[in-house]
Formats: sequence, structure tokens, C-alpha cells
Amino acid sequence: MTFAYVDPRERETIRAHQGEDVWVLLNHVKADKCGEYVHFLHEILKPALAHIHPETYNKVRVLHPSLPNKDGTYTYIFLMDPVVADGIYNIEEILHSFYRPELADEYMKIWNDSLASPQVEYDMIQSPW
Repeated sequence: MTFAYVDPRERETIRAHQGEDVWVLLNHVKADKCGEYVHFLHEILKPALAHIHPETYNKVRVLHPSLPNKDGTYTYIFLMDPVVADGIYNIEEILHSFYRPELADEYMKIWNDSLASPQVEYDMIQSPW
């Protein structure tokens, strides 16, 4: 499986400019599903997105939690910084565009089973600061 190489220096410059859209997506993951979730992010979703839409891949960051939440879940954060106007962000669409249908469905099950609650989305605009 190959995907677009991104120079690490380029990824270090990801950041919206004033007035650009930024999305912050919170994913509350069940404690016993963190390993599967991390595997999904890095071994399944990442190469699929990098292959089908490298521009979107190059503008997405993923933050891992350092501690659990009070309820025992763990919050993983996606930052779309900045949002790519024609970007592909729908996880199901990404998986179905890259993997055969039955495998994509299996991967969606991993995603859905790991979440303790629905994804929370914040649509933001980069300030001058």
C-alpha cells in the first residue's frame, strides 16, 4: 500500500491563516477500545486518506489524550487546520473509496464500536492571533 509522502517540515507548517475555517472534532473513545481506535487511525484511516486526497491529509492533525476523562473515556481530537474547501472528510466515504466494500464496512464497525458517544464538531474561524 502506498500513499503520498509528506515532508515532515511541511506538516510542521500546518496552520490556518486569519479568516480560514478550522474544524475541531472530538471523539470520546471507550477505554477498552483505545488500542483498536489508535490502530484504526494510523493503520487504516491515515493511509486511505493520504492516498485518495493527499491535500486533505496534509491539513489534518490528530491529537492523542494524555489522561482519561473523569468518566473513563479518552478524547482524541482531529484538527482540520485549515479546512480544505473540496476536501474529503467523511470517514465512511474515505474507507469505501480506498478499500473493498466488505472491508470498509468492517473498518466502520471498528470506528463505531470504539466511540462512547457521537463525534462532537466545532466549526471555527482562525482569528488574527
